[in-house]
Order: sequence, then structure tokens, then C-alpha cells
Amino acid sequence: MEHRSVSRHYMLVPFMTRSRSVRHPLLALEDWWAVWLGAFLLALVVLQAVTEVPSVGGWSRSPLEAFADDKALGLIALGLGLAATTTIAVVIMGGAASPHAVSFLGLFGLGVVAFTLAQQAGVRAAGFGYAFWALGIGLVIANTVGTPQWVKPGLRSELYIKAGLVLLGAEILFGNILALGLPGLFVAWLVTPTVIIFMYQIGTRWLRIESRSLVMVIAAATSVCGVSAAIAAAAASRAKKEELTLAVGMSLIFTVAMMVLMPMGIRAVGMDAIVGAAWIGGTVDATGAVVAAGALLGDQAEQIAAVVKMIQNTLIGLVAFLIAVFWISRVEPNARSARPRAMEVWYRFPKFILGFVGASLVFSFGLTPLLGTPRVEAILGVTSDFRGWLFCLAFVSIGLESRFRELAHHTTGGRPIQLYLMGQTFNLALTLFAAYLAFGGVLFDRVATSDQRPDTRLVIERNLDADVEATALFYTEVEGWSRWLADNRGERPR
Repeated sequence: MEHRSVSRHYMLVPFMTRSRSVRHPLLALEDWWAVWLGAFLLALVVLQAVTEVPSVGGWSRSPLEAFADDKALGLIALGLGLAATTTIAVVIMGGAASPHAVSFLGLFGLGVVAFTLAQQAGVRAAGFGYAFWALGIGLVIANTVGTPQWVKPGLRSELYIKAGLVLLGAEILFGNILALGLPGLFVAWLVTPTVIIFMYQIGTRWLRIESRSLVMVIAAATSVCGVSAAIAAAAASRAKKEELTLAVGMSLIFTVAMMVLMPMGIRAVGMDAIVGAAWIGGTVDATGAVVAAGALLGDQAEQIAAVVKMIQNTLIGLVAFLIAVFWISRVEPNARSARPRAMEVWYRFPKFILGFVGASLVFSFGLTPLLGTPRVEAILGVTSDFRGWLFCLAFVSIGLESRFRELAHHTTGGRPIQLYLMGQTFNLALTLFAAYLAFGGVLFDRVATSDQRPDTRLVIERNLDADVEATALFYTEVEGWSRWLADNRGERPR
């Protein structure tokens, strides 16, 4: 009996090894697991198994204010739930459970710190959101004491980013795109592809930046909507973590500067508030910063700025898809001097884009007619919170895996910064021209304006007084976004 049991044991070893080696790609690849995790979280919310995602509260004097009303218990439950979910995925992919679970909880703790810093009243008003702090915390740890070994198993930035992008796909509703009106569509959809092409050509041909993926990520961040677009473009072009860090850093810093300076400049030259609002919506990257800047020009201008930015937000999926196709059909083959076959294109195609597009289609043409717009908007209010946590975990992971030496290598000669400045200058000029054509009464009827006087305060001062959060990266993170949509549905161009 003993001999037979031993023989059976040795027979099982090669069988187990063989089964692991031939695990189906749908279960073995992180790219597919991003789709499954995103779909799982969406299903939890749609089926009302989860109706609220715990969050860090706002605070002004003491960080302890952020954890009042049992928020700490909710965050602990969220951390344990996400740890369990991602650990199951890691184990099925062939990883070890305990190292990942322990590492993930430490990573989640750093994410809570990042959100806590971002929720301070002055920081919220200035627009330095969780992405800034998550990257900063990770970079400081990695480049001072070093990333602890026990934390490394949970640093799966691509899994967190791509799962978050699948959730983001659900927020791209085709019905909303059509409801936002032709003037906004004209500004956003004319300028965005033009700026991307312009910056890619300038970066690769004139500035001769070696990394084409770095050029593409900077171009997407500048022309679409900052951090969210940079994340999608980086995933689609297989950019290095340091390249995403560089693009996000530049976007966040210049977003704050433009949020402060653009309303001041518009008021100083006496520009039409509606044209100025469309200009802000098409150029300032983060949606929260757009709303904060537009509000200084009046309530109506706030809505126009928000609508233009919302339309740009909806381009993320299309931009990511086209970048992925361009990369696997043109950029990568050029590096190997061989055009890939059809099956090779499929193998290399980023699978998270399928999840992104699938989520958008299901929510646009399935759930919205079935459940109604108000219910779907409520669902997206919850899923966007899940997405925020996943992106935060991704940025902490990227920071912990990045080294200043590598970042310095990518900034040699200051060419990435030159690219951003040249691209943003072109973006400002082209968007202003498009905003004048669309909202100045040239191509479409002028929007009827009210007599409301603009707010003469500085944008950060107003944000503090009104407790406005200027850190939102995407339109579904901004309070009142469904109201803007509802209002705009009744104001289609004549």
C-alpha cells in the first residue's frame, strides 16, 4: 500500500506540472484576468451585492477626521475584499497566495494614505488628487529606503490599471455622447485626433525622442483628458512604468497651473464666457479642474466646460483601440522589420480593450434601456469608486517600481517637456479656434447666455469656500454630472 501511494504521488507530480504548463490563456494571462476582475466588480454593483464603496472622507485640520463615522471599518472590509479577489486571480495564474495577500494589504494601506492626503481641504481645492500622492509615496519609498521584498509580490500595476480601464468602459455611454450636442462634439472630436497626430510627428521626427510609447502617452494625456488617457494609452502601447510616471507628473502639474491661469486670462481679455468655457473644457486635462475653472465664468459656462470635457472623456476607448491597432500593425513590426500575421496580431492585441468596449456596449445598449438612465447613473457612481481604488493601487505600484535614475534617462535633454509644451501650445491655439467656431455663433447658433457676472475670486480660493474637489479625473467622479447631462438633453442645437 505504501509503495502504491508513493507511486501515485510521483505520477501526480508530472500531471500537475503538465496541467499548469498548458493552462488556458483565458486563465493564465494577466491581460484576461483584468477583464474578469473588471466584469466581476461590475456584476457585484449591477446585482446590488455592493451598493457603496468605502472611501476616505474629507478633512481640514486632523487626518483623523477622514475616518469618522466608521469609515475605517469600511476601508478594512474593502481592503480584505480586494485582497481576496486579487489573490484568487493570482493563484489561478500560477502565483502564490500568501505572499500576494500580505503584499496587497500593505499596498492598500499606502493607497489609503494617498487618498487621505488628497482629501485634505486645501489639497482638494488645489487639484492634487490621489494619483499625485500615490506616485509620490511610491517613488519616495523606492528611492530612499527601497521597496521591501515582502511588498513586491503584490506590485501588479498592469492588472490594476487594466481592470480599472474595464470599469471605465462602462462609463462611456453612447447615448450620452449624442445627447451632448454638435458644438461640443465639433470641438472635442476635431481637436483631439489632430493634436495626437501633431504631437506624435513632432516627438518622433523633430525632437527625435527614441521611445515612441513615451511620445504617444504624452500626446494622449495632453489631447484627451490627462491621467485617465495616459493610463489607457500606456496600456495600449506597452509603455514602460517610468514613461507613464513622467507623463502623469507633467499632466498633473500643468493641469493645476492651467486651472488657475486660464479663467484669469479669459476675464482679463474680456473673452466671451461661453467660448472661454469651451476652451477650458477642451484643454484643461482633469475633469474636476475643468469644472472648477469653468465655474468662475458662471453657472452656464461651468456646464459648457463640463460637457466639452465629458465628450473628450468618451474618446478614451476609441483612442486606446486605435493606438493598440497602430502599435501591433505598424510600430512593433517596424522594430522587427516584419509585418505580423493575423493570428499574431490577435495574440498581441491588448485584451483589456475588449473588456472596455464590451462594458461600454453592455451599459449603453443593454442596461440603460433595461434599467433606465437614473439607475445606470447610480451604478456608475459606485463602479467609478472601485475604479479609483484600482488606479490608486496601480500608481502606488508604479512608484514603488520606479527609480529616479530611469526617470532621468527618459528626460535627457528635456525633450519630453519640450514635447508637452509644444503640444499644449498647439492644443490651446487650435481649441480656441474650434471653440470660437462652435460656440461663437459661426457654425452653430449661439447658446443663449444669462446675465450672471463671473466670479472674480481665484479658482483655488473659490474651491476652498465652496468645498469643491478639483481632483476628479473623469466626469463620473464629479458631483452633478448627471444633472449636466439632463440639462443638455433639453438644449440640443436647433
